[in-house]
Amino acid sequence: MNIGKIGLWKAAILILGPVLVLLRLGVFQANDSAVVAPTESIPVAEQRLDRLRKLAATVPGKEAVLKQANAELQSRESGVLKADTAAQAQAQLLDAIRQSATANGIDARGAEEMRVQALGNDYGEVSVAESFNCGIEQLVNMLADMANQPQILATNEITVSGGNDKKKNVQVRLGLSGVVAKKLVPQKKGLGSF
Repeated sequence: MNIGKIGLWKAAILILGPVLVLLRLGVFQANDSAVVAPTESIPVAEQRLDRLRKLAATVPGKEAVLKQANAELQSRESGVLKADTAAQAQAQLLDAIRQSATANGIDARGAEEMRVQALGNDYGEVSVAESFNCGIEQLVNMLADMANQPQILATNEITVSGGNDKKKNVQVRLGLSGVVAKKLVPQKKGLGSF
């Protein structure tokens, strides 16, 4: 009986031995992971954490600066002409000229020229020109009155020529520009748009 048991053990070792070796190499080795060194040391991680904390501490200050900049932008953009079309903005400019002219006793005749063009990357400029006769003091008072308007207005052309009448009136051609939103500027079409 001893021989039978020994033979059985030998057979089991011969069959199960290679199976155990394969299991050890295949199954258990995949689960055994080697210890990997950390990618950064503790002092480096602490420095990174410190930088992130400092950066996070600046956020409220940056938000305050952003609020202040937005408030300043709103106050500056209050002078932008509010219109849905460029023609409406030009009508507002003509109205500003006529109101200032009427307030100073000047009879403004009508628009001679109207233009719309880009003004930087974010705004547009609408321009009108109007001719009229007036005294030089009336012209000075009218220009001062237009300078006090809440809109962002600028004279882009002023031509003054002497008149022949006894009142010493001058002939004036006044070009006035205002700032509008970029959406009112017509898009240029041509080879560059392809």
